[in-house]
Amino acid sequence: MTATGYFGAQLGDIVEGDVVVVFGAGPVGLVAAKSAWLMGAGRVIVIDHLDYRLETARTFAHAETYNFTEYGDIVLEMKKTTDWLGADVAIDAVGAEADGNFLQHVTSAKFKLQGGSPVALNWAIDSVRKGGTISVMGAYGPLFSAVKFGDAMNKGLTIHTNQCPVKRQWPRLFEHVRNGYLRPSELATHRVPLEDIAEGYHIFSAKLDGCIKPLVVPTAA
Repeated sequence: MTATGYFGAQLGDIVEGDVVVVFGAGPVGLVAAKSAWLMGAGRVIVIDHLDYRLETARTFAHAETYNFTEYGDIVLEMKKTTDWLGADVAIDAVGAEADGNFLQHVTSAKFKLQGGSPVALNWAIDSVRKGGTISVMGAYGPLFSAVKFGDAMNKGLTIHTNQCPVKRQWPRLFEHVRNGYLRPSELATHRVPLEDIAEGYHIFSAKLDGCIKPLVVPTAA
């Protein structure tokens, strides 16, 4: 549910009928895609490279999906599917751990030259129309470079970044859950005993066993 709070806090200006592209089909991206419909989106697209997560994006968020490994240029594909205009809103739900450009990934994250890989953020910048909106939910390190900030400025983009204001978002979140619009339990794929948390984190971090959202279950007293 945290992702819904992020999304609501950062994209309050989404308008009805907007085309929304979400980069990343992890828990945050999936709930952001679901939330886009609740905020009036007319079309929601999710991009990732893990097929099992893209399947969840289709069933949980009712989104169109693209596996970026199947396309030579995913930004070009997004332009094609939006009649060359670009999306109205792009959401970076990946952050510094993004795959996609081997050279950037190696020269940044691997050699610690910057705070991580800028691939997803740059794809978001390139995929939106002029005057569009970028929402950054993915986590980045304190130092960063190689981001296409000049392109963002020249396109007149609005960039939202924020941590979730949980207390402010709880009432709306609970209302969505009560009304059946959001079912967080659908994303819980694993329940990990507290004593096995190290193994559970490894499964989640390495994206093993179809893992999307693991829950840590404390040992009963």
